[in-house]
Amino acid sequence: MKRNPLLTLALLTPLALTACESLGLESEPTYSDKQRDAIYKNGSLLSDKGGVDIIGGEQKKAEETGGIGVNGFLWRASLDTVSFMPIASADPFGGVIITDWYSAPETPTERTKLNIFIRGRDLRADGVKVSVFRQTKDADGNWTDAPVAGALSGTLENAILTKARQIRVAQKQVQQ
Repeated sequence: MKRNPLLTLALLTPLALTACESLGLESEPTYSDKQRDAIYKNGSLLSDKGGVDIIGGEQKKAEETGGIGVNGFLWRASLDTVSFMPIASADPFGGVIITDWYSAPETPTERTKLNIFIRGRDLRADGVKVSVFRQTKDADGNWTDAPVAGALSGTLENAILTKARQIRVAQKQVQQ
């Protein structure tokens, strides 16, 4: 019978490793939960601030909330503002929110769709753009494009900006 050297090695390695335990080598000390929490209280081995910020100061700016690619306040305010509409797509890294068609119960022959674009990481008046699309149902039951009131996009943009400012103020009050 011919022996396979890899099989022999695979069987003998665990045996050899368990034998090392009896040599009296010191293992890592065990700590109570309180001691472990004190050692790892900041969750980082690199600094006492909880991590390393390579570019910039020690803490992120208030507007840089989370790991998204756009202003967090504008993102949350946009989602809050259109929360009554079904969301077809939301990309927090590209800053795009696309709603599905929505018909208000009062006007079942009219439907609206929104595209919201968040343009950057700063909370600015030109940081959000809203495109509004409107359709009406004709007598045959087909949806046809209809004109949108000129001020509707601007009204929605202002509502989002106002909500974003309210969220920022509320967050600053909580941090103080």
